[in-house]
Amino acid sequence: MKKAQLANGLDVSAIGLGSAPLGGLFSAVSDADSEATIAKAWSLGVRFFDTAPLYGFGLAERRLGAFLRQQKRDSFAISTKVGRLLRPEANSGEDDHYKGAPALRPQFDFSYDGVMRSVEESLERLGLDRVDVLLVHDPDDHYDDAVNGAFRALMRLRDDGTVKAIGSGMNQSEMLTRFAEILPVDCFLLAGRYTLLDQGALTALFPICRAKNIGILLGGIYNSGILANPHTSAKFNYQDADAALVARALELEALCKKHGTELKAAAVQFCMAHPAVTVAVQGARTAAEVSENIAMAELPVPQAFWQELRARKLVDANAPLPGGA
Repeated sequence: MKKAQLANGLDVSAIGLGSAPLGGLFSAVSDADSEATIAKAWSLGVRFFDTAPLYGFGLAERRLGAFLRQQKRDSFAISTKVGRLLRPEANSGEDDHYKGAPALRPQFDFSYDGVMRSVEESLERLGLDRVDVLLVHDPDDHYDDAVNGAFRALMRLRDDGTVKAIGSGMNQSEMLTRFAEILPVDCFLLAGRYTLLDQGALTALFPICRAKNIGILLGGIYNSGILANPHTSAKFNYQDADAALVARALELEALCKKHGTELKAAAVQFCMAHPAVTVAVQGARTAAEVSENIAMAELPVPQAFWQELRARKLVDANAPLPGGA
């Protein structure tokens, strides 16, 4: 698998495994299936793994850690996130999307001390002595606390060598752009805002990241499933997709079929064609899904597809396409 450099000499695989599905996102996953999924990713060359306390309320971290602590520590890189502490009776106001998760709930805490506690608790769940990347997770309504508390803690942890890279993980690009303007971050995990259906990061975020050498870990490539299997009950941004989005996804799928290729392949390769994107982080709940995700990154997509995609104005005119189409 192709390699990429994220920050401070941190080498990563160009495709990473996202662990939200392993935490039971939308449907439960057994321990056996989870282990098989991670093992398959490893066997196919994946060496970057992303997780968070939110994913299965600690379950994803525990499952990843159970596998990764059996490997040589310098042979992989892992990111986790801060900003939520898991507590028995905490009420974050969030919907319970995770099935089969422990009886815990996430509580927002972007304070300096809260972040330090979060890191300690994540390391305990993972069973590792360190993580490589720390990301401030979804500070949408907590900008000031994130800047004055969470990022201050992350900068200290990077300065003392505890972690190699810091940044933020969000489902929006606007606040990440603000962070890029004022903070010495190394990377962002951006979910869903640079896909075949949504190129919101193209105008502001990606240019400043390129200028400041801030890596992009790109998640949500299938926009919660609609670009994997477009149909009337498909998800977009973890919610039911509206009819207009479904219609666009079906149009993209029809164009792929016309050119003898797969929508998933086009979705992944479109994202990876942008020079700002360092790693494509793809979630999976089974070994078969991991295999398919990696195969889609390599499946031939004809230049004629990309040319017609451009000609029909189905993506932003400034979005780079594979092969320079």
